[in-house]
Amino acid sequence: MPDTSPLFPPITPRRQGMLPVDDLHTIYWEEVGNPDGMPVIFLHGGPGAGLSPQHRRFFDPDHYRVILFDQRGAGKSTPLGECQANTTQLLVEDIERLRELFGISQWLVFGGSWGSTLALAYGQAHPERCLGFVLRGIFLCTQAEIDWFIHGVQWFYPELYEEFIAPIPLAERSNLLQAYVDRIMSDDPDVYWPAVRAWSRFEGRRVFLLPQPDEASSDALDLGVGRLESHYMANLGFFTDDQLIRDMGRIAHLPAVIVQGRYDVICPPLSAHRLHGAWPGAVLKMIADAGHGALEQGIARALVAATEQFRRHGRFE
Repeated sequence: MPDTSPLFPPITPRRQGMLPVDDLHTIYWEEVGNPDGMPVIFLHGGPGAGLSPQHRRFFDPDHYRVILFDQRGAGKSTPLGECQANTTQLLVEDIERLRELFGISQWLVFGGSWGSTLALAYGQAHPERCLGFVLRGIFLCTQAEIDWFIHGVQWFYPELYEEFIAPIPLAERSNLLQAYVDRIMSDDPDVYWPAVRAWSRFEGRRVFLLPQPDEASSDALDLGVGRLESHYMANLGFFTDDQLIRDMGRIAHLPAVIVQGRYDVICPPLSAHRLHGAWPGAVLKMIADAGHGALEQGIARALVAATEQFRRHGRFE
């Protein structure tokens, strides 16, 4: 069967390694593409989801120098699922450590879902280091979005919601997030493993607009996503109220493209609409036949088109 993917062909890293960022955390990184090409930092979602080889394929390797890394507690970074010393502000510092490690002055910032959250936080902290932004599936980490993630989705996936709340006693369901945090952060594997798997399944089964074949579960993914997502949501992403919108003036002068699935039930389009309203110079691409997944055809095609436009023209259309 011919490969109809809009992505570039599979590629292996030129270099990879581990970077200690404090006494507890060591992060995995990899470098892909042309060492003399346009620098780009890739920020994965979750938090806690980690990297996939597919993430390297949004960029023409002849023209881009791509830096990818597993954020604290995710993927190949150690310790897996660790929430201590794990905040948005520390992740922003890690990105700066990587920039300095690779001797990069400025780079394009690419992130989807939680990666879009982190991209905005990084850009607003270090606007002088950013060439522009490619963002997908916008998540601003507000209380309303977290409430939607936990409860609102029952309007579209009532069976998943019923499955998610089933293990939680009625008395604890008034604060479902806290009930899951209590279990996920338990020291008892018999308590936290069922909880992280339930959390990961609750999210994973609504990523795509159209049903996908069930993939074999991964303990690393379940633990990273379950622990880190619940940790960050319980702390409102370590932001003040609507911080990412309020601070848009720091990056509104930079070029950006926002790629959003019309039927995204994890990060609904309202957040992308709000971000675009605060960023008049940004280009919003609403993908009519897509949900949340970066690898859905329409979304992947728009992301590749964005990286191609930026390398050719330094802007988005």
